[in-house]
Amino acid sequence: MINAPLIAALAWWTIVLIAVTAVLLIAVIVLFVLGKRAEKKQEGQEKMMEENAQVINLFVIDKKKMRLKDAGLPQVVIEQSPKLAKMAKLPIVKVKAGPRVMNLIADNKIWDQILPKQDIKATVSGIYITKVQRLRGPAAQPKKKKRR
Repeated sequence: MINAPLIAALAWWTIVLIAVTAVLLIAVIVLFVLGKRAEKKQEGQEKMMEENAQVINLFVIDKKKMRLKDAGLPQVVIEQSPKLAKMAKLPIVKVKAGPRVMNLIADNKIWDQILPKQDIKATVSGIYITKVQRLRGPAAQPKKKKRR
């Protein structure tokens, strides 16, 4: 009988397969832990946004998806946002609140409900629109899916 260690008895491809599996397992565990942390952080931010929310009557002038630096938002907002958010296109809504015209960021969930030239009652937290209710203007029509 040969007294060779177990690792030496395995083929080279088996050792590589075990190593790759171990690395993938560690990567999945790390991503799971980071995902849980990000989820908790997001819940805290959503709770804070709900506490600071105000209901405001707005007139929608225009809406576009544009980059943060091109949106006309305050410089403080642009400086504080992460690099990924600066490169991504955000749903920007140009509104008139009383005599003041400003640009706000809409939530992706309500983006399709907002139409230009429309009076809305919106729940706004800072510069972020979270909920919308139409007062006057054209009704939002759901987009029909094209069949191929």
